[in-house]
Amino acid sequence: MPHRSRVTRRLGLKTALAAAVALPVSSTALSRSPASAADRRGHLEVMSFNLRFASTAEPNSWAARRPVMRELLRQERLHVIGTQEGLYQQVRDIKTDLGRHYDWIGTGRAGGSREEFMTVFYDTRRLAPVEYDHFWLSDTPNVIGSNTWGGGSIRMVTWVRFRDLGDAERQFYFLNTHLDNASQNARARAATLIAQRIAGLDRSLPLVATGDFNVAAHKNPVYDTMLGAGLVDTWDTAAERSKLYATFHGYRPLTPDGDRIDWILATPGVTAHRASINTFSLDGQFPSDHLPVQASLTLA
Repeated sequence: MPHRSRVTRRLGLKTALAAAVALPVSSTALSRSPASAADRRGHLEVMSFNLRFASTAEPNSWAARRPVMRELLRQERLHVIGTQEGLYQQVRDIKTDLGRHYDWIGTGRAGGSREEFMTVFYDTRRLAPVEYDHFWLSDTPNVIGSNTWGGGSIRMVTWVRFRDLGDAERQFYFLNTHLDNASQNARARAATLIAQRIAGLDRSLPLVATGDFNVAAHKNPVYDTMLGAGLVDTWDTAAERSKLYATFHGYRPLTPDGDRIDWILATPGVTAHRASINTFSLDGQFPSDHLPVQASLTLA
């Protein structure tokens, strides 16, 4: 069962998440403030970002990367961010660095705090969660931590149904995932399962999906399956695009016109005004071994 709540400013997100099975699920920032100019314009600013899990290995330790991550996220003023690979303390660090107007939903891949998270960060001034749930990319998707397709790691999806406070309280779904890096079979079956789950949601509502899919757009059946689920690639549909780079760089020189393995997908009625691959770094330090992918959207 998805976790539901009549989320109000008085009750806040704690009420919405109190019945969660997989823990931890959220921080507790509940602040509200007047909408920003970007909110008034109506565009929903979305990012998909594989964070690269926090490690102490130099020269790209989390301690070295965190200030760059902080500056990037603060500059972009995003409304919703789907992240992959973040560890629990790393997620907490990012919440702190985003500031008091942001909150998050997620759980570790094994259902607790020791594994990587598929976190959904969101600006509470713009978005309010109505319900959320997680499922695992396996033959037993409701079994926490299940992995039955020979993948190298446990893989999962976190999804949230939001009210958009800046767009007449329109509701939409947001899904975030990270497909397996080792097994094409696991990726293909995961895409099929995600497509089935999308079909079971309220199809009258817009949907946005973020993720590291570990295959190149336009070059793998996984991509075809996701588009076959009734989604479009916002990079392709955007009215304006940044320069294209491979979204995985591994801290090596960037690859122009390389493979996009990180995507923002949406239902066809969603308008993509701009899509971009963000190459932000400070003094040669990137915030992650992936480049974040962004889209400026209007829901429909």
